[in-house]
Amino acid sequence: MPGGCGETVALVRSAAAARYDLGHGHPMRAARAELAIELATSLGVLERPSWREVAAQPAEMADLGLVHDLTYLAVVRSAERMPEPILQSMGLATEDTPIFPGIHDAASAVVGATQQACFSVWHGETVHAVNLLGGLHHAMPGFASGFCVYNDLAVGIKDLLRNGCRRVAYIDLDAHHGDGVEAVFRDDPRVLTISLHQDGRTIFPGTGAATDIGVAPALGYAVNVPLPPGTGNSGWLRALSAVVPVLLREFRPEVIVTQCGCDAHRDDPLTDLSLTTEGFAIAYSLVHDLAHELCEGRWVIVGGGGYDLGSAVPRTWAQLLAEVSGGPLPASTELPQPWRQLAERMSGQPAPVTLGDEDAAPCWRKWDAGEGDPDDAVDRSVAAARREVLPLHGLDPLSDR
Repeated sequence: MPGGCGETVALVRSAAAARYDLGHGHPMRAARAELAIELATSLGVLERPSWREVAAQPAEMADLGLVHDLTYLAVVRSAERMPEPILQSMGLATEDTPIFPGIHDAASAVVGATQQACFSVWHGETVHAVNLLGGLHHAMPGFASGFCVYNDLAVGIKDLLRNGCRRVAYIDLDAHHGDGVEAVFRDDPRVLTISLHQDGRTIFPGTGAATDIGVAPALGYAVNVPLPPGTGNSGWLRALSAVVPVLLREFRPEVIVTQCGCDAHRDDPLTDLSLTTEGFAIAYSLVHDLAHELCEGRWVIVGGGGYDLGSAVPRTWAQLLAEVSGGPLPASTELPQPWRQLAERMSGQPAPVTLGDEDAAPCWRKWDAGEGDPDDAVDRSVAAARREVLPLHGLDPLSDR
């Protein structure tokens, strides 16, 4: 059974990566991961025998060069001395992605932690590996974007490929389109990228339409399911079930990499989706099961977006850590008072009382190709994505087989 005590799970830690913090008042704060780990610790999740803590080193320049342009790397390294017009031409020194002391070192450390997670899984040191500080999926080869300076995911996947992995499935659960990772691999059929996100016509980065399917020789290896604002657990899980299992079973990945941004939560201040912690927990279980079914459990997990600092992010990611290490906790689990006090101090907001958001599990049903509702916006989006991509893999978009 996935998550059993016989598995080993790496929790990748890096003090330098925790310095990737865009400053007071900015939504991208390292405290998000800190609060999640503190909560998982206080609930006993990190005391499970499956955990193995692993230290990571910052990425080398040669590793960053697998994805990023040398000119861009030179500018980031010297960002504190660079004229503002040059920085802004590369997406830096902006409201979204301000520079801060040690920006290159911190961003390199985030990449190194994801590289270590990939290494641990690919080389059989652990079955799963987690880097909650990772997930900087918007960074492009030559410019910063959407809070992201270096693309740790793209470098980690490049590392897997150069070390002999033949097929990597990348699943992006963030509310924002995983545009940076897709851009790097849009012509590489060794990497299948799947992104479920809020419709780009209503949110940053404005991309990720169902018709965005990659380019030759990898047509159909970029998969996008843009969802309408307001989509909740039932629609989001239905969309996930419509594209991820069928494509992964056809692709047969050797490693699954998942960006677990939780900004699709209903309380996130930057997005308009309406998931709960229970919805995310079901998604994590689904991907976990697929990892064991298809690639001997090899699963790399990183964080990503999520900006409700003291409530949605730590509770959702604590459940993620529980899922990968032995199984989720009941949604009714009461949160320890010391943790609640910490969360209130760090966020300035009242802390939640229980791990879950709802009294009952989400009511949803898996996608049935024969039951798509043309009057339902989610179903229309799912059907469009399936029509665009499935035939390119020899699959029938009107069949569930």
